[in-house]
Formats: sequence, structure tokens, C-alpha cells
Amino acid sequence: MTGLGIIDAHQHCWQLTRPECSWPTPDLRAIYRDFGPQDFWREAAPRGVVGSVLVQSQPNEADTDYLLTLAERWPSILGVVGWTDLTREAAPGRIRALAQNPWLKGLRPMLQALPEDDWILHRANQDALSAMAVQGLVFDALVCPRHLPVLLELARRHPDLTIVIDHGAKPDIARGGLGGWQQGLKALASCPRVYCKLSGLATELAPGQPWEELLPYLDSVLEIFGPERVLWGSDWPVLNLAGDYSRWLTLAWHRVNAVTPGQEAAVFRGNARAVYGLAI
Repeated sequence: MTGLGIIDAHQHCWQLTRPECSWPTPDLRAIYRDFGPQDFWREAAPRGVVGSVLVQSQPNEADTDYLLTLAERWPSILGVVGWTDLTREAAPGRIRALAQNPWLKGLRPMLQALPEDDWILHRANQDALSAMAVQGLVFDALVCPRHLPVLLELARRHPDLTIVIDHGAKPDIARGGLGGWQQGLKALASCPRVYCKLSGLATELAPGQPWEELLPYLDSVLEIFGPERVLWGSDWPVLNLAGDYSRWLTLAWHRVNAVTPGQEAAVFRGNARAVYGLAI
């Protein structure tokens, strides 16, 4: 594992004192503090991680600027998935300007938190989404299972837009919500530019629920998308709400080895490199 040179396709950093930082909230005690690149690399480097994709955590332009500054300072941050207001008339121009920064690899509108499930189809500026495709930026989809039909329509409207489903679309693992979620993923897998992250699943467990109950969900992601369209990510430090870096990486590694033997290099390195255009 340590010899591969793993790329973590999904990690976060935040500073609670920054004006745009509205999450996490104090009730989330395990993650209610500052987390910077130095904290991440203390966790990740001993496990064989050599680079990461830094993903936004605040729906704010200032957060994107902050993350891009971190990427400029830390060579091990290989790319940034930021945020911009996709509803604005000026959004296409803003996207073209952001794309000039070599560290920006994608954008994420945080669909899970929006009041309308079909927001991306009816509220977002469709020219902005087209601009993302033209600029080669990835659309990171932070969604729940109820959003999967909407995401399918988005993929059909914008067939040139690369879409990465974050956290396997956050299935309802606590309640055993497998069937409908699987069907939604299978429909999306028919779209060749849709990928899926093997990340963020541990935090969908109920308190005290055994980690073994994650296995059908890991297996489903791998079987539905195939190892050529799955990217591994930690979702650190949010992961700390449910477990630790080593435990999640080890579980995912062994499951990839069991379900798609010999494909570890694709899932844990190559796919992130190709999808996000990382220079490593």
C-alpha cells in the first residue's frame, strides 16, 4: 500500500476564525477546530499518500481563494475543487477567470444542502455549466440518493461535463438503504463521463453500527462503476466523526483488492490523476 504513491481525492482544510467559515458548528466536537495542510500530512504521509485534492467546505468565494492559496504553498496539494455562485449571470465569466489558476480543477455547489432537489437544473446558470465543460473543470456532486435522477438529467444535458459523485451519493447506511440507491447509481454509470468517489461512507453509519455494514456499499460502488471510474478519498477531517484515516484507508484498500483485484493503482492513484488532470 505504502509503495503505490496514493492520491487522496477528497480532503478538507478550514480555519474557524475566517469570516466565511460557518461550518463545522460547535456541536461537532471532533472536528470543531482548525485543520490545515500540516495536520493532514501528519495523518496521510505515513500511510503512503503523496498528494491530495483539496475540496471546499464553505459555499463562499473567499473559501475558494483560501484553498488556492494553500495549494500554491503546499506542493503536495495537487488540485482544488472550489465554489462559485452558479446562479449569477456573470458566472460563466467568473468560471473562465478561475480556470486560469492552474490549481483549480473543479467546482462544487453543495447540492445536498439546497432546498430544491432540482436546483442545478432550474436555478443554476446553464451557460456556467457549459463553461465548466469547455474549461475542463470537474463538477463535484455533493448529493444524496434523492438527487440521483436530477444528476442523471444534468449528465444528459451536459454530456461533455465530467461529473464526480462525492461520497457515493451518501447512501442511507444507517437504515440499510441499498436498493433504490443502487438503481440510481446504475443509471448514472451509463453516462461515460460520470465517476464516483469511494469516500465519506463511514460517516453515514449510525452510532455503534459495525463497520462491516459498509461493505455492501463499497462493493456496489466498485461493481457499478468499475475500477476505472472510482476514486478513493478520505473526506478527512470529517472522517474523524466516525473513525480514523488508517482504518478507512485499510478497509477500502482490502475491499478494492477483494472485489477488483489488481486495480488498486487505478482507484487509489490513477483515476484521480486522470479525472482532475493532476501533475504527478
